[in-house]
Amino acid sequence: MTDSRINPTATGEETALLEKLGNELRAKAQAEELLDVSYRIVDSPVGSLLLASTTAGLVRVAFETEDHDKILELLAQKLSPRILKDPSRLDAVARQLDEYFAGTRHNFDVPLDLKLSTAFRRQVQLELGEIGYGHTWSYSQMAERIGNPKAVRAVGSACATNPIPIVLPCHRVLRTDGSLGGYLGGLEAKTELLKLENPDFGGAPGTLF
Repeated sequence: MTDSRINPTATGEETALLEKLGNELRAKAQAEELLDVSYRIVDSPVGSLLLASTTAGLVRVAFETEDHDKILELLAQKLSPRILKDPSRLDAVARQLDEYFAGTRHNFDVPLDLKLSTAFRRQVQLELGEIGYGHTWSYSQMAERIGNPKAVRAVGSACATNPIPIVLPCHRVLRTDGSLGGYLGGLEAKTELLKLENPDFGGAPGTLF
């Protein structure tokens, strides 16, 4: 995947100058500890993805359907206005996403920061990481896993507001009848992710592909 925000009308000299200025700004911000949130935008088979990270870890993965500019505004409001495009800080995440979409990575190994979620939602979202590649669970199974079988709707809400989709695979959670349910990136993206993990996807929750 590559960064997708490139000015197609800029000359080579202008692009080089902009990159130099950007590098100098990032270096100064890091040296003076003025950078709280780093972000980059990468291409993927499900559209461009905005990746954002704090010093604690990956804090947001946003689909292009969510409006990246609006997401950056929200991050500035909720986390810190000291936010800057800094691709190098997200190299590991971008590389692991590349490997995932290539079918060679089944689990992600990057530090996470779930400060955008409430305590209950954080519990559900961390449990998403226990759903193995090639498996699906239902929302009711998720509720049982966290020891609160009556909290099916709350579990659905936690999945719907998962700030780190794909890495925390909420796309692997389906309705009990096997239908897709909702998805922040849209049902087309959810289907594509499930078919990436299994080209013959069409089973019910709990199916081992």
